Amino acid sequence: MNRLLRSVLLMVITGTYATQTVTAQDIHLSQFYETPILRNPALIGLFNGDMRVQAVYRNQWNSVTVPYQTGTFSGEMKFPVGMSNNFVTAGLQLSYDRAGTSRLQSVQVLPALNFHKSLSADKSSFLSLGIMGGLVQRQFDPSHLTFNNQYTNGRFDPYAPTGEDGRLALRGYSYLDAGIGLSYNGTIGENTSYFVGGAAYHLNRPKVSFYKDAGIELDMKFTFNAGITVPVSENVKVIGQYNQLHQGTYTEYIGGAMVGYGLLDQGLVSDRGIYGGLFLRWNDAIVPTMKLDMGSWEVGMSYDANISSLRTASQTFGGFEISLVFKDFLNSRNSTLEMTNCPHF
Repeated sequence: MNRLLRSVLLMVITGTYATQTVTAQDIHLSQFYETPILRNPALIGLFNGDMRVQAVYRNQWNSVTVPYQTGTFSGEMKFPVGMSNNFVTAGLQLSYDRAGTSRLQSVQVLPALNFHKSLSADKSSFLSLGIMGGLVQRQFDPSHLTFNNQYTNGRFDPYAPTGEDGRLALRGYSYLDAGIGLSYNGTIGENTSYFVGGAAYHLNRPKVSFYKDAGIELDMKFTFNAGITVPVSENVKVIGQYNQLHQGTYTEYIGGAMVGYGLLDQGLVSDRGIYGGLFLRWNDAIVPTMKLDMGSWEVGMSYDANISSLRTASQTFGGFEISLVFKDFLNSRNSTLEMTNCPHF
């Protein structure tokens, strides 16, 4: 098996879990709730404010191989529709991912649009339809790889032909991608808010291969999403998040909860608080998480403790992740301050 194939397989094994295929190489994050466009385009706009900017950075598998690095940056802006209770959210997702010895990397530029239809006079429940589509570019550096043809009688010759030059089309390629999602958010009683949703990605089944005329199509990906915020006392609330995805033979289930304590003696409406919790990516990792809410700014940190079959090599070490969020209302007539009653997640 040549080094190129080993590198791809290593990325699949260490980047996810269980039995997976090369077609399941989408970016995944433990703080999945901070990248709504990648989770479900119908979830953008579900926050308290007119605008939100989010950045997430992940560094994984330092103890196993060359670290895998992922960075995302996204922005959302909400606009009321006329004098109705409906509104629209426009968003943009930028992502960068680099993995393994071959420096296999992916860059995504994904605009999104979400329409929220009000289903209640008190603006507490909405049905949302979101779409996204954009450009993805992938490339790798073959100079860091070795191939079977470069070994003669057990000796490695870096100047020997690899035998792959005639098969590899380019070191990189680009393709267009598209997805669609649906979500519903509402309230139970006065203070408990929740949402459920689902999405489908890679609707156009783009071709993904570094080989000429390979014709390999990217499997469609289906996600199911849910979240709930439950007040426990005057200052304490529990925020639960769940996400699952299916792509070809690959599946992923991740869920958990954080307990938040409101500061400044403002009760549940406080925009200052501290959160701590635990998430589980099934058969892969336990993820302790903490978050600090400072009004317009939020900072979150998490760490994957590996529990998969790779834990012998990883020594249970997985990936460190940090997120930074800014959200606020705009000082303008078209602010959604009095137009919506969105869940606080």
